[in-house]
Amino acid sequence: MTTNTPTNTAFDKIFRDSEGQIVIAQPPNLPLIVWSVASLLQLILTTGNINKGLDLLAFGCLFTWAWEELFQGVNYFRRALGLVVLIVAIASRIWKLF
Repeated sequence: MTTNTPTNTAFDKIFRDSEGQIVIAQPPNLPLIVWSVASLLQLILTTGNINKGLDLLAFGCLFTWAWEELFQGVNYFRRALGLVVLIVAIASRIWKLF
Protein backbone atom coordinates (compact mmCIF):
# COMPACT_ATOMS: atom_id res chain seq x y z
CA MET A 1 0.00 0.00 0.00
CA THR A 2 1.44 3.34 -1.07
CA THR A 3 0.58 6.64 0.57
CA ASN A 4 1.09 10.10 -0.84
CA THR A 5 2.18 11.63 2.45
CA PRO A 6 5.48 13.46 2.16
CA THR A 7 8.38 12.19 4.20
CA ASN A 8 9.84 14.53 6.77
CA THR A 9 13.54 13.84 6.42
CA ALA A 10 16.29 16.11 7.73
CA PHE A 11 16.99 17.23 4.15
CA ASP A 12 13.33 18.24 3.73
CA LYS A 13 13.32 20.25 6.96
CA ILE A 14 16.57 21.99 6.10
CA PHE A 15 16.10 22.82 2.42
CA ARG A 16 12.38 22.66 1.52
CA ASP A 17 9.77 25.36 2.04
CA SER A 18 6.15 24.80 3.07
CA GLU A 19 5.22 24.00 -0.54
CA GLY A 20 7.89 21.31 -0.85
CA GLN A 21 10.20 23.34 -3.09
CA ILE A 22 13.94 23.32 -2.41
CA VAL A 23 14.91 26.88 -1.52
CA ILE A 24 18.54 27.89 -1.19
CA ALA A 25 18.49 31.32 -2.83
CA GLN A 26 15.65 33.72 -3.50
CA PRO A 27 15.32 36.97 -5.44
CA PRO A 28 16.57 39.84 -3.26
CA ASN A 29 14.03 41.73 -1.21
CA LEU A 30 14.08 45.46 -0.45
CA PRO A 31 16.55 45.43 2.48
CA LEU A 32 19.05 43.41 0.43
CA ILE A 33 18.69 45.69 -2.60
CA VAL A 34 19.17 48.84 -0.50
CA TRP A 35 22.18 47.24 1.24
CA SER A 36 23.74 46.49 -2.16
CA VAL A 37 23.19 50.01 -3.48
CA ALA A 38 24.44 51.67 -0.29
CA SER A 39 27.52 49.44 -0.22
CA LEU A 40 28.34 50.25 -3.85
CA LEU A 41 27.87 53.97 -3.24
CA GLN A 42 30.30 53.73 -0.32
CA LEU A 43 32.96 52.64 -2.80
CA ILE A 44 32.39 55.85 -4.78
CA LEU A 45 31.83 58.29 -1.91
CA THR A 46 34.68 57.27 0.35
CA THR A 47 34.83 60.17 2.83
CA GLY A 48 32.61 62.50 4.79
CA ASN A 49 29.20 62.34 6.35
CA ILE A 50 27.60 60.82 3.25
CA ASN A 51 29.90 57.82 3.55
CA LYS A 52 29.04 57.47 7.24
CA GLY A 53 25.33 57.70 6.44
CA LEU A 54 25.64 55.09 3.70
CA ASP A 55 27.55 52.85 6.11
CA LEU A 56 24.79 53.15 8.68
CA LEU A 57 22.11 52.55 6.04
CA ALA A 58 23.94 49.50 4.68
CA PHE A 59 24.38 48.01 8.14
CA GLY A 60 20.75 48.65 9.06
CA CYS A 61 19.48 47.01 5.88
CA LEU A 62 21.74 43.97 6.25
CA PHE A 63 20.75 43.63 9.91
CA THR A 64 17.07 43.85 8.94
CA TRP A 65 17.45 41.24 6.19
CA ALA A 66 19.33 38.86 8.50
CA TRP A 67 16.80 39.33 11.30
CA GLU A 68 13.89 38.63 8.94
CA GLU A 69 15.61 35.50 7.59
CA LEU A 70 16.40 34.30 11.10
CA PHE A 71 12.79 34.49 12.27
CA GLN A 72 10.78 34.20 9.04
CA GLY A 73 13.03 32.17 6.73
CA VAL A 74 11.25 29.58 4.62
CA ASN A 75 13.45 26.71 5.84
CA TYR A 76 16.19 25.94 8.34
CA PHE A 77 18.93 26.70 5.80
CA ARG A 78 17.63 30.23 5.25
CA ARG A 79 17.23 30.74 9.00
CA ALA A 80 20.79 29.56 9.60
CA LEU A 81 21.97 31.88 6.83
CA GLY A 82 20.22 34.77 8.60
CA LEU A 83 21.92 33.85 11.88
CA VAL A 84 25.37 33.67 10.28
CA VAL A 85 24.94 37.02 8.50
CA LEU A 86 23.61 38.62 11.69
CA ILE A 87 26.61 37.41 13.70
CA VAL A 88 29.09 38.50 11.03
CA ALA A 89 27.44 41.92 10.67
CA ILE A 90 27.53 42.57 14.41
CA ALA A 91 31.08 41.22 14.75
CA SER A 92 32.28 43.47 11.92
CA ARG A 93 30.72 46.48 13.66
CA ILE A 94 32.44 45.59 16.91
CA TRP A 95 35.71 45.03 15.02
CA LYS A 96 35.47 48.57 13.56
CA LEU A 97 35.49 49.98 17.09
CA PHE A 98 39.04 48.75 17.68
